[in-house]
Amino acid sequence: MSEQPTVGEQAGTYTKMAADTMLDAMSQLRSALENKMGSMGNKVSTRMGRGDVRAAILSLLLEQPMHGYQIIRQIEERTDGRWKPSAGSVYPTLQLLADEGLVTATMAQDRKTYELTEAGREAAAEVVDDTPWAKEEAYESTPHGVLPKAGLELAQAVAQLSRSGTAEQKEQAKELLDDTRRKIYAILAQS
Repeated sequence: MSEQPTVGEQAGTYTKMAADTMLDAMSQLRSALENKMGSMGNKVSTRMGRGDVRAAILSLLLEQPMHGYQIIRQIEERTDGRWKPSAGSVYPTLQLLADEGLVTATMAQDRKTYELTEAGREAAAEVVDDTPWAKEEAYESTPHGVLPKAGLELAQAVAQLSRSGTAEQKEQAKELLDDTRRKIYAILAQS
């Protein structure tokens, strides 16, 4: 004869099911958000096209001369680590830009430092808004860009707390979420 689960065991099972359901919902939300951003041409990913590398390099060199490794680091920083181009994509692009007369290279401390020519500055001015970080900033500055990301980050924190928090932490979070929900509705009521 099998034993019936205790009330505590049942509650633990329901909590895990609720956390799993929340994680599934967050996954669906993330996919929908990424698809929407991707369809708007604003998705930033670990792989970019050749035009993205070119636009990023020209845009960075418009600010100051740099060597290849600096360019790679700047791209990684400006995309919050979502894109780190390989040396195998940056250096050939720099060579192509040099062949086109858009950049010049000078040796300094055993490194080639690249600088835009006058034609390069004109080309960079045309593509400065085409960099992945500029596209993302433009999207995030719209009313729809900031809230979905903030909501997703909040849902992730709640799901993590739901899985690993103590009963007291969960109660504190519930009170905080209830208060936050009321404040959001109060903001809506102002309009």
